[in-house]
Parts: sequence; C-alpha cells; structure tokens
Amino acid sequence: MSDSAKTESDRSARLSEDPETVSSETDASKEATRPDRGTTDRGTDRGTADKPRRIGAGPATRKPAPSDPAPAVGSTTTPAPETPAPAAVRPPQGPPRSPEMMAARAAKAEKHAKKKAAKAAAKAETKAARAAPATDTAQPGAQPAPQPSPQPDPQPAQPAAAGPAPRPPVAAARARRRHWVVLLSFLVFVALPAGVVAAYLWTRAVDQYASSVGFSVRKEEVGSAVEILGGITALSGSSSSDTDILYEFLQSQRLVADINNEIDLWKIWSKAPDDPWFRLDQGGSIEDLVAYWERMVTITYDSGAGLIDVRALAFDPDDALAISQALFDRSSEMINDLSAIAREDAIRYAREELETAVERLKLAREAITRFRNANQMVDPSQDTQVQAGLLGTLQAQLAEALIDLDILRDTTRENDPRLTQAQRRVEVIEDRIAAERQKMGLGGDAQVDGVFANLVSEYERLVVDREFAERTYISALAAFDASQAEARRKSRYLAAHVLPTKAETSRFPERGVLLALTTLFLFLAWGIATLLGYALRDRK
Repeated sequence: MSDSAKTESDRSARLSEDPETVSSETDASKEATRPDRGTTDRGTDRGTADKPRRIGAGPATRKPAPSDPAPAVGSTTTPAPETPAPAAVRPPQGPPRSPEMMAARAAKAEKHAKKKAAKAAAKAETKAARAAPATDTAQPGAQPAPQPSPQPDPQPAQPAAAGPAPRPPVAAARARRRHWVVLLSFLVFVALPAGVVAAYLWTRAVDQYASSVGFSVRKEEVGSAVEILGGITALSGSSSSDTDILYEFLQSQRLVADINNEIDLWKIWSKAPDDPWFRLDQGGSIEDLVAYWERMVTITYDSGAGLIDVRALAFDPDDALAISQALFDRSSEMINDLSAIAREDAIRYAREELETAVERLKLAREAITRFRNANQMVDPSQDTQVQAGLLGTLQAQLAEALIDLDILRDTTRENDPRLTQAQRRVEVIEDRIAAERQKMGLGGDAQVDGVFANLVSEYERLVVDREFAERTYISALAAFDASQAEARRKSRYLAAHVLPTKAETSRFPERGVLLALTTLFLFLAWGIATLLGYALRDRK
C-alpha cells in the first residue's frame, strides 16, 4: 500500500474515533498551508520573491519528467512517491504582513489546536468512564470480542465541518445528603411550628368580641352679646393640644387603674381558662395589666382631623361594651377637668386684682370713718360752707350796724344812750366776725391744729384715696367679669362621633392572618439560616 493510501486510511480511522481531533488537525493544516503574502525580503531577487511558498513545508519535490525512463523490472530502485500537486494559491491581497504579525497568528493557531486537543482528551476520558462499568460486569474468563480492523475507505475522507463540538449529555441529578438535611430542617423549623400554631388557633383559642367608640375634643367659641345681636353665629373647632393630651391619657396607668377599680378588668380578661396565650393570668401587677391593656385595646389617633377611635376586645360582648363605655366616661371627665383648669387659670389673675382693689377700698373708707368720728363732722366741706355763710351774714349785719351808728351820730347828741348801744352792737359784730375767721384759719394768729383748712385738707386727701380705690375696684370687677365671660366662651367638651357599640359575632382573633404572618416569619428565618449555612460551606 502506498504512503498516500496509508495516510488516507489513518485519517478515516481518526475521523471515526474522534472528529474533533481530525477537525483540529485539518484547521492546523489549513493554517499552515496558507500562502505567505508578505514575507519577501527586500534584499533578495525580485523573481524569486514573486514565487509563493507554503509556511512550514519542506523542500519542494521535483516531479518526474515525462522523458525520464521507467524503472526496469526487477530493479531495486524504488520509484519516488507521487507528490500531489499543490493547491491553487491565491494571489496576495492587501498590504504585506510583517513577521511579527505572522508569528502572532501562528501562536494563536497553536493555542487553538491545544484547546481542541484538551477537549478531545476530556471526551475520551468520559467515554472510558462510561465503558468501565460494562467491562466490570462482564463474566470472568470471557475473551474480549475481536475488534474489526479498520478498512480503508474507498473514497477519500472529507474533513470535519468547522464548528463547536457537540456537548456530552448531562447526567441525571441525584439527591444528596445536604438536600435531605435542608428538607428536614424546613419540616422541623417551618412546617411543624406552623402546624402547631394552626392547631392552637382553631382548637384552643377562644373567640373575642370587639366594641368600638370614636370621639374628639371640641372647643366652642361663643361670640359676645354684640356679635350675637349682629347675627354672627358661634363657631366650633377642634383643639389639637387637648386631643394630644387625651391620647396620652388613654394609654396611662392611671386610666387603667381607674377602669379596673370600676369594672374589674382582671375578672373580665381571665374568662378563657383553656386559652393560655390570649387570656390574662390572675394575680399580676399593675404593669402586667397595662401591658395586656395595650394588647387588647387598640387606640387610633388621626392628628390631622383630631379624631380618636378605640377598639376594646373581650371574651364576652357585654364586657367589651362595658370597657368602651367606661373609657368614654373617663375621657369625658378628663376633658371637663381640663376645661375647669383652663377656666380657673383664665380668671385667677382677675380675681386677685379684684381682691386687692376691694381691700384698698375698705382701708380708704375706714380712714374717712375715723376722721369723721375724731372731728365730729360728717363732711368738713359742708361745715366750711356753713361758716362762710355765717361770715357773710355777720358782715351784712356789721354793715347795717355801722349805718345805724352813723345816723345816730348825725341826729343825736354825744351823750345819747342810743349812740352808745349802737357802738356796742358794732363792736360785738366785729368780735364775732374775727372769731369766725379765726376758726376758719383766715386770721393771722389762728391755731394750726383746730382750723377748718387743715381738716378740709386731710379730708380731701382721704376722699381722693377713697375715690381711687373705688375706681380701681370698679375696673378690677369689670376685668373679673370679662375673664369669666371669656372662660365661659371657650368651653371644651368631648363629642362622640361613634357611641360604644356591642358586637353580635366574633371576628377575633384573626386566625388566618396570624397563621400567615407566623409562617412567613418562620420561612424567612429558615431561609436566612439556610443561606448562611451554604455560604459558610462554600467558604470552607
């Protein structure tokens, strides 16, 4: 058999065994037989540089000329094998390539060939591993079946088509120990607790009844008398500060203690002996009662509208109604106390001013009374007027007496007794006028302590103090009346928009919601723990 026939048979055998290896060899041969487009040396002959040559090919083999004589029969000379004619070489296209580019291209081809060879080796190992069990299960002593010798293909083998090699089939997945551990942990930490919770909710949990009540704090603004006569009606508005105070009061320990003293919350919330999770155990402290209060009484506060909604739960509808009614009554009392405190704060300063004005007026009037008792006169000003009238009368009488004296002097003798009598009358009137003037403080030698001028001056001072005290009292009394009216105008009260209701059916506890939330949290905790376990395992 000639060398070319052997070569073709070897290629056919390799193609039947491993198409990828033959394909890689074909690609390498194609890469090696490409014509050199730019490896001519500038220093060589132009005629020689124009001839194409294959990269990596050996020395060219000369074809036997037709004129060469055929070898003689029986000669020992072996004829040279026929060399196939070189394939048609494409003319060089584009600019010539440098040696560096050709070296990089060759390195890339070699890398690709190594990669193909590695894939072929891996595939061969897989096939050997699959064939191993069949060999092990064969009977002992059995002879292996003879392998047929490769027959040469009558036609030349065609190179494998270029493309990705087919992937081997994936082996069937098998459950491992870690999978069973994860499944067991899910059953233990998620499914089992969820089943226990569901069994408790539907077999042991006692039905609960809800009673709702809604209210808000209102502040009534009543207009004055002038505004009411003018036709302006009263307006009502919500007091956000009072509502905030009431919201905090509904959660306070004082409210819980007061309602407990009124309706006995311990007895109401311990009526479910078979439900240890939702009932209230007897004999706890007030802190335990407050904690259970926050669990059974839900308070919703809308700060924008100033509305408060309360929902009270109990194991009996009448008990739930009693809790909501007691809560509403206590809230109303608390708002009334706030209104009374605000009213008292509004009128406290006015009352203090009024009390001071009353005390000052009392002192002023007592001083005037002591003055009148000491001087034996009710009003020194009136006595002064009387004294002034008396002086006027005496002055008129003195003028008449002087006229009569002058007439007697003109018409009688000097020793006439009537003249002496007239002279005496004039002197008496003058003495009386002098005494009265001295009493009123008009004389030059009048005593300071007993004159009417000093008494009038002191009395006028007392009168001024009394008048000032009276005016102060009137002003304080008016302010007090105004503060009382203002306090009455700003009255607060608790307005209920939903009166306490009585439930007919039980809607609590919400078993489906509780079971769903419990399952969700258990699943999240289990999932996080599982992910952490796998992360630690991968880290090792």
